[in-house]
Amino acid sequence: MDGMASMDNVRSVGDTISTIRQMKVKGINIGKPVVMTYQNKEIMSGFHKTPIEGRIYLSSLNFDGDGQGDLKHHGGVDKAVCVYPFERYAYWEQELGLSLALGAFGENVTTEGMLEDQICIGDIFQFGEAVVQVSQPRQPCYKIAARYGVKELPAMVQETGYTGYYLRVLQEGWVNPEDTLSLKQHHAAGITLQYANQMMFHDKENAKGIQTILDVEELSSSWRDTFTKRLGSLLND
Repeated sequence: MDGMASMDNVRSVGDTISTIRQMKVKGINIGKPVVMTYQNKEIMSGFHKTPIEGRIYLSSLNFDGDGQGDLKHHGGVDKAVCVYPFERYAYWEQELGLSLALGAFGENVTTEGMLEDQICIGDIFQFGEAVVQVSQPRQPCYKIAARYGVKELPAMVQETGYTGYYLRVLQEGWVNPEDTLSLKQHHAAGITLQYANQMMFHDKENAKGIQTILDVEELSSSWRDTFTKRLGSLLND
């Protein structure tokens, strides 16, 4: 899979800015938590999202009218907006044997032209009136398996690196599905989401790579905690 094909995923400022300036938003998707049944258990999930029309307010925590079922692991200031690239849909449609509508991965924003190997932790974008910043890749959990009835799906997402990612909101404001995501500032460290996924899911004993990610102050608190504990264990072995 090209998602995890190489460790060469630290981008220069020039390389990234030349490829991402104003990226297209395919849709803004909103939904409140609903009950799903998985493995004979009822679970609350905000995975079901549907596209909206017209403008919507984006606050520091989420879009108006949106919600998460598990606030311990989802949502919060570091995960206010979930993004998934539209380019990944064709792959998953083939794998799942389904036709997927926008919001199929529980994402708030479906984008075009903003893949995991192009976007870096700490990159800042103008989105309508709002300003947003990339905080971490998305970490797939069992609820994506519940949504499609495929137990192996979280592992498949990790393996491909087609995870999507999260944004924090630096400036609240009104946005429209017709708005673009315009690059305001590329993070100087150039740590791509693909590189972060490689360290998190595959190259788990790479202390140097982990430290490189930890050096990015804009990394989300949850991923920082995970990497800090992992690095401590590696250095103490």
